[in-house]
Amino acid sequence: MRPDSPSPLIPFLIACAGIATYSAMDVLMKGLSIDIGAYNTVLWRNAAGTLLCGLIYFATRPKMPDRATMRIHAVRSFFVAGMALFFFWALARLPMAEAIALAFVAPLLALYMAAIFLGERIGRRSIAASLLGLMGIIVIVTGKLGTGHYADDALWAVGAVFLSAVFYAYNLILARRQAKMAEPLEIAFFQNFFVALILALGAPWFAVVPDIAQAPNILGAATLAILSLLCLSWAYARAETQILATTEYTGFLWAMLFGWIFYSEPVTLPTIAGAMLIVAACLIVASKVPHKDPVDPAAA
Repeated sequence: MRPDSPSPLIPFLIACAGIATYSAMDVLMKGLSIDIGAYNTVLWRNAAGTLLCGLIYFATRPKMPDRATMRIHAVRSFFVAGMALFFFWALARLPMAEAIALAFVAPLLALYMAAIFLGERIGRRSIAASLLGLMGIIVIVTGKLGTGHYADDALWAVGAVFLSAVFYAYNLILARRQAKMAEPLEIAFFQNFFVALILALGAPWFAVVPDIAQAPNILGAATLAILSLLCLSWAYARAETQILATTEYTGFLWAMLFGWIFYSEPVTLPTIAGAMLIVAACLIVASKVPHKDPVDPAAA
């Protein structure tokens, strides 16, 4: 792991680029999830990612990870697979901005998981922040119900985003440990490989070979996912988490823009208000304690 950069500006900008790249991937993943379903979208994207990333990874003649490192690669990939399936199933049924805003609760959930699995103490400030985040969720969901114009499975999609956030929250805990044990390229390859392997267990029942016309979108999504992971991993290795954490929230702006451009999705005032409450809650938690350990961000 390289030491922190003397100036956080370059890592901050690279992290912003990584979030923008990931948001662009969401555009392709949403379309694919609508066309071939979330399972096949995630399966084939990670299969393509394994091939693309593997070509680069093995060209460097890497030393194979030890058993402990390989174990955390596999365990984290299980949570990444669950996170991706639930999120992209929901993304096919919700506007991008709404899905991203609801997913912001993951850092708040990570607080309670850290208390359960790591024995960390939750203070009054964190509890208050969690309640503020809950208010944000209520505002978004109430705004959706108040319009009277939503798909029959929209509320199921909201629940799916919440379940995705649960997987993502525990994934954050594993990511901190994993980032200390492996380099970004190794993480990117084994994450794609193990997620594809895990999902392949259901292939006899659910897998469908996509039409050749879908190949550019699948390869594009895989490439964008890898680029995003590498950008974010590079940035988090050179600047403190407390400096870079706010870049995650630029994803909401990209989701609003891309959803409007590519899917003609309007952005409602309740969505913006709810997102601001959730972001404020996360910033309250993030400012509580400085985080000096770099964290390799998760990629769905």
